[in-house]
Amino acid sequence: MTVIESELLAGYPAEVEVPASEVAASVAASGRTLVVLDDDPTGTQSVADLPVLTRWESSDLAWAFAQHAPAVYVLTNTRSLDPAEAEVRNREVVRNALAAADGRALGFVSRSDSTLRGHFPLEPEVIADELARASGARTDAVVIVPAFPDAGRVTIGGTHYMRDGAGGLIPVAETEFARDATFGFTRSRLAEYVEEKSGGRYPARDVLVLDLDVIRGGRVADALDAATGGVPAVADVVTENDLRALALGLAEAERRGKSLLYRVGPPFVRGRIGQEVRAPLTAEEAFAGRAPGPGGGLVVIGSHVGLTTRQLDVLRAEHQSARVVELEVEKLLEGAAGEVDAVADEVVAGLADGDVVLHTSRALVRADTPDGSLRIARTVSTALVDVVRRTLAAHPPRFVVAKGGITSSDVASEGLQIRHAIVRGPMLPGIVSLWEPVGGPAAGIPYVVFPGNVGDDRSLLDVVRVLASVGG
Repeated sequence: MTVIESELLAGYPAEVEVPASEVAASVAASGRTLVVLDDDPTGTQSVADLPVLTRWESSDLAWAFAQHAPAVYVLTNTRSLDPAEAEVRNREVVRNALAAADGRALGFVSRSDSTLRGHFPLEPEVIADELARASGARTDAVVIVPAFPDAGRVTIGGTHYMRDGAGGLIPVAETEFARDATFGFTRSRLAEYVEEKSGGRYPARDVLVLDLDVIRGGRVADALDAATGGVPAVADVVTENDLRALALGLAEAERRGKSLLYRVGPPFVRGRIGQEVRAPLTAEEAFAGRAPGPGGGLVVIGSHVGLTTRQLDVLRAEHQSARVVELEVEKLLEGAAGEVDAVADEVVAGLADGDVVLHTSRALVRADTPDGSLRIARTVSTALVDVVRRTLAAHPPRFVVAKGGITSSDVASEGLQIRHAIVRGPMLPGIVSLWEPVGGPAAGIPYVVFPGNVGDDRSLLDVVRVLASVGG
């Protein structure tokens, strides 16, 4: 059922303007570095000039801390893993971060999907448990902030919505994302979502709700004073000022001695560290002032959400000089010999002449169980990675755009063999990040992480056009 955003907001105070510099000052005073465990690489789309890792040995984390940034991202890619594997990976990151900290104060963020898909409450619980094992410290509250206003996801009155583009709000449980084969859910009210996903271990009545009255009234720290035992606390956010007001309240709660963990959508970190909203990168900035290599760029599309398919259709229709190559999923799952070989050969040949769009067949193939669907996704992603790795060796693309969470993670870490990178900023306002690989075979190749569920029908075309506009 669609509701009108302005009518919902009428019962709350107006937003309060909060300068980013005020939040940044509170972060500097704390001396704390945020370690962001990102369950796919799309979480970097709202930030700029921060280090990102696809490996998490202590030496990798030491490199990231040496950049002296207020936050570092660790690409865990756990949304593509089963729960047991996700637990192991989260524990490894926390352990190694603590080992590499060298006296540095750390905070931990579990970054996940703004449409509520992911391993919840598993991941924040595992982080809390590992911290307790390491130091005996107990987590007082897990603050849940899925809002992503740049992409049309907002939380009002404790209920999470998606904007419909016409002033209306759709409860997130009524969208296609709630029907996810692996991470589906039925509740839009976040307290009820917490109860549902926890199997009742956290009853909705016990969840703290930091609504707009609390956030805009400057009472966040007071509301968390009594929090203990890792209680979930869900937060309203509609604007960037709400994120910053929340950040100031959380900083004050921590100054008072509260130990907090965060389960959040992409823009939370930007707000929490007091970073200004960065304008989209220009083509020259995307290539960091370097002349791009010869030939074309590569666009890799694995996401199957409806928006991605529409974006692909627009790209094909209006970027007609690009060669379009399809990886047929049915053939892949049937074990057809030579499918990956043929696709890789066609991609390499196409890059000599111009841009290449590599996409999986659009019919979504699902299994009867969430684990089975995840295995199919992995099989497809492995094939895409194989094609990208062969392409990088034979004809390095002048740029790479990867569409979809699992796809963009695997293309980065396995296909392009990126271990360390710097997130330079967004390619579109507030969404779609560009990484500058540091070292390795992909050094000098701009890498764009493009989530499956953001933008409008023309957004993919817009990004490709910017990157293709710089001459070699």
